[in-house]
Amino acid sequence: MSATLIDGKILSARLHGAVAKKVYFLKSNYNIEPSLAVLHVGEDPASHIYVRNKSKKANEVGINVVDLKFPAHTSERDLFEVINRLNHDVNIHGVLVQLPLPEHINSSNILSSIDPNKDVDGFHPLNIGLLNTGQRECGFVPCTPLGCILMLKHSLQDIRGRNAVIIGRSNIVGKPMSALLLQEDCTVTIAHSKTNDLPNLCKTADILIAAVGQPEMVRGAWIKPGATVIDVGINRLPAEGQQTLLVGDVAFEEVNLVARAITPVPGGVGPMTIACLLGNTVRAASIANDLPLPTWTL
Repeated sequence: MSATLIDGKILSARLHGAVAKKVYFLKSNYNIEPSLAVLHVGEDPASHIYVRNKSKKANEVGINVVDLKFPAHTSERDLFEVINRLNHDVNIHGVLVQLPLPEHINSSNILSSIDPNKDVDGFHPLNIGLLNTGQRECGFVPCTPLGCILMLKHSLQDIRGRNAVIIGRSNIVGKPMSALLLQEDCTVTIAHSKTNDLPNLCKTADILIAAVGQPEMVRGAWIKPGATVIDVGINRLPAEGQQTLLVGDVAFEEVNLVARAITPVPGGVGPMTIACLLGNTVRAASIANDLPLPTWTL
């Protein structure tokens, strides 16, 4: 028997609908147009695709996008100046810096320079601190972990008391994911490249989050029967001709036979990440205008 598919396209469409209603409410009642500034530096092809997808979805729900492109040689100081202007622009509610940045730019410095109330990616140290001290309602939660939590709660309804294993300890996914799961009363283990006997650790997981960046690393034999698997990985493998094949960190065909539910790649976590970014932008517009903050459910 195959696992139930946790379809990110369907779930993100629901969230898009809720965000679009809130955008319409803000425009019609307060003449507020939620606006997102997106900064991307250089010519990385994947980054251009991500920015284009974000802009397209934002426009579909009525969010204005200011797309700011910079050449790869742009200095850190120049980026600071742009972000400072955006921080003080009352018509811009969210500021997003597309990662990765060129090597000569310190990403941490740049992300820390964004106004925490406009940090829709949730990467500012203040927002990270609020999340890790259980005050996530006061700030912004990173979009990918937030999307994963919404998908888990939709699939399992009640995740309290579950054993959760996260493979990957990044600041973007692994660490904030652990904070969110702890707040949902899960028992959480973060695994990484130095973890001993990773396959047997994964077998203890009722919930497994794979965010390690290694194509199809997680095998079917690693999975506890009936577990729920969230595959955050997006890896490009060579295919016939000049095509590439998108795969996750999970060997889907194997794990699909053991798990209770699983996200696909593509079409799983990716669409939910963008939907949560749009939700965070509406949240930022509400913060800027001292209005009640929206909450999102599926």
